[in-house]
Amino acid sequence: MTQLSHDDLSSLQEMHADCEAVVRHLPATGPSLRYEDYPRDVAKPEIEITEAATRIANALQLHLD
Repeated sequence: MTQLSHDDLSSLQEMHADCEAVVRHLPATGPSLRYEDYPRDVAKPEIEITEAATRIANALQLHLD
């Protein structure tokens, strides 16, 4: 007998209960998309490129110089 790709899914009732649990923990509203709500420039965070990341990039020939 061939196993179907969806055989390991939870029951419909379990998946529905999971979705309801997620919705209960979501904020009531999302962040504003209006420019007026963010009138100032916000500095971008600095991204540190570690030695390990540099070695991996160099190994993959993605030179980060």
